[in-house]
Amino acid sequence: MLVKNLRRCRRFVAGDGTDICELLHPEREEEISMGYSLAHARLGPGEASAPHRLKSSSEVYFILEGRGRMEIGGESAEVVAGQAIYIPPGARQHIENRGDGPLAFLCMVSPPWREEDDEAA
Repeated sequence: MLVKNLRRCRRFVAGDGTDICELLHPEREEEISMGYSLAHARLGPGEASAPHRLKSSSEVYFILEGRGRMEIGGESAEVVAGQAIYIPPGARQHIENRGDGPLAFLCMVSPPWREEDDEAA
């Protein structure tokens, strides 16, 4: 059994400026076999990720806390806790925290996230 605790997860700032904790990644965990990676991301009030795209991976954001504005491929929408957002491969994307508190969300990437697949847009 593999159990990861968010409170003990090593956080880092991703290339798009988002504070990230990689929870599960099949290329880094020998015990798991799955076709996606899972990360916890957060942005402080007024912060935004830099526009970027995943060249060959699709992504889902699941908003856990806060509110923001998501832009995908030229379309934008307000997002709040409890919503899931699909991001197709190759789509230019970014998210902005529009609330007074943190914006926290899960990022599920399929196939699993790889640095060489992520590019500035």
